[in-house]
Amino acid sequence: MEKSIILNPLLNRVGLPLFNQIKIKHISPALNKVLKENKDVIEQIASNNQAPSWENFVFPLQQSNEKLSRVWSQINHLNSVVNNEELRVIYNKNLNKVTKYYSELSQNEFIYKKFKKIKIGKFYKTFSSAQKKIISDELLGFELGGVGLNKDKKLQFKQILSRLSKLSSSFEENLLDSVNKYSLLIQDKKKLKGIPNNILEKAKIDAVKQKNKGWAFSLDFPCYLPLMQYADNRELRKEMYYAYATKASDLGDKNTDNTGNINNILLNKKKLSALLGFSNYASMALTTKMASSSKEVIKFLENLAKKAKPFATQDMDDLKEFGQKININNIEAWDIAYLSEKIKEKRFNYSEQEIKDYFPDYKVIEGLFKVVEKIYGIYIKKEIVEVWHEDVTFYKITNSSNQIIGSFYLDLYARKNKRGGAWMDEAISKFKFPNEKTHPVAYLTCNFTAPVHNKFSLLTHDEVITLFHEFGHGLHHLLTEINEYGISGIQGVEWDAVELPSQFMENFCWEWSVIKNMTEHTGTKKPMPKILFEKLLKSKNFQSGMQTTRQVEFALFDIKLHSDYNPINKNFLSLLNQVRDQVAVVIPPNWNRFPHSFSHIFAGGYSAGYYSYKWAEVLSADAYSLFEEMGILSAEAGHKFRKEILSKGGSRPAIKSFIKFRGRKPSIDALLKHHGLLI
Repeated sequence: MEKSIILNPLLNRVGLPLFNQIKIKHISPALNKVLKENKDVIEQIASNNQAPSWENFVFPLQQSNEKLSRVWSQINHLNSVVNNEELRVIYNKNLNKVTKYYSELSQNEFIYKKFKKIKIGKFYKTFSSAQKKIISDELLGFELGGVGLNKDKKLQFKQILSRLSKLSSSFEENLLDSVNKYSLLIQDKKKLKGIPNNILEKAKIDAVKQKNKGWAFSLDFPCYLPLMQYADNRELRKEMYYAYATKASDLGDKNTDNTGNINNILLNKKKLSALLGFSNYASMALTTKMASSSKEVIKFLENLAKKAKPFATQDMDDLKEFGQKININNIEAWDIAYLSEKIKEKRFNYSEQEIKDYFPDYKVIEGLFKVVEKIYGIYIKKEIVEVWHEDVTFYKITNSSNQIIGSFYLDLYARKNKRGGAWMDEAISKFKFPNEKTHPVAYLTCNFTAPVHNKFSLLTHDEVITLFHEFGHGLHHLLTEINEYGISGIQGVEWDAVELPSQFMENFCWEWSVIKNMTEHTGTKKPMPKILFEKLLKSKNFQSGMQTTRQVEFALFDIKLHSDYNPINKNFLSLLNQVRDQVAVVIPPNWNRFPHSFSHIFAGGYSAGYYSYKWAEVLSADAYSLFEEMGILSAEAGHKFRKEILSKGGSRPAIKSFIKFRGRKPSIDALLKHHGLLI
């Protein structure tokens, strides 16, 4: 048994994770070992009678938690990208152990008191500002973890946390299963008129895999969206829309229905916050964010909706007018993407497919790397390492002296048993302990259309933006210069500021100086003509009003759901309808079940925090305006952004970092200007 533990690849701390060697049988032994060691460390430092210092208290605690984080990160990642039934069972079994460990730690009064002693002790004045920030963050974490509760309430708190972990995992599993189970087989080619050939080719291959003739369409977004945009057959669009809008809901398979998960998540979050004396979950969640209250968030969102809605109304009027011209007199939700694409083609004289032909994935990646290399003074090089799937690539980042800064995995394509969406996650965090130091490593994951016949994948411009967005998150993690575990990279950064670096990167996707170096036509091998780029640029703010109100709709629903909504005697769909009546111009059919797939707030970290996208967009637009002033690829501006934003991690409040960079507080005007919403 001991030998198997020693040889367990999950416990490797030399270099990168050993993905080729990790088996399901390794998971429980690895976690059990680390958890036992961590509990021993906690017991030792809690019983140490010496005055707590960084060396005898903070370091050992940080180091033990980093070990657990490293192991769990690999397991959690594999569960997201190569999910299967056997892995899922083991994952959920061990998720409960990890949740229990952290909840018990957060309620350990001995450890809490030692942090309080440190803050008033003789060593505190010698600490750096970063170290002091860690102490403050830890104290708040303990208080939000229920350390001040009595014995019975502590037990309740831990039980609720355990239930929430299981419920969130179940929510994500139901969503993944409902997507995996669905396939629409079409055998009459006449029904497929308008759909791009590359989508049809992929659908034909998928049908063959299912041992069928014809074309098989899935709910994976790279398949679903083009069908909704281009399929001339209205009934086909409706059928796909219904499947997509009702996935993981009461209108589908009862085994994948998320209704119960949603109600129970909301109920348990309300109970959790009540135990700590908060009136609602939003109040609790916002204690660690830039925004001070749900009222401030709601005011921000409603103000944004007020400015955007006239533009959104005009966008909708345009759709109605165009719909009448092609005999669609009553626009339904499944017509929106189709009509929008038709209007865009007519108004700007290009098609999405025409643009797509200039964005082969390898060229986009090359162009992305050139941008960040130029503005940040870094170098990116591909390397061969152990990965979890043949599609995954790996890159190392170095400085001008060829010293390693960090590295990252790139997993770009959608596939069966892989969670949908796009995200960045930490594989290894940067830290420096007395006997050990690391360089940061990131996972960058997307769900683009996979290459057909082992060729390259063609990206839409929206997918290019998504890649830049996630890479921005990656740079935030990778370019940190903070060596203190817990505040390096994205750790310790307020949630509503985490999206600043990611949304900042999106701006480069609209610059000719960038685009010309990241495009290559699949046939001619020539870059995108400037005239075509100018057409694309003119379309930048196409339907920005509708897009803004849509995001405000999601954010308002989220913050109200976690503040003034009572899950016991109310219906969350009714709340969503109320929000839509207030801000939306697109009203889906009453059978639309959007909340049942809203992973951000029910299975991710965005509960009472979805507003962060728009909040941080204000910061990112204002930050980017300095590049507009100094030069889009200005190394000087890049150096400043890296120094004051990316490198600082969570070592200081985000607003201080922004002011250091921009020289003033952020203004919403830059955002409105970027979206064409200034009157």
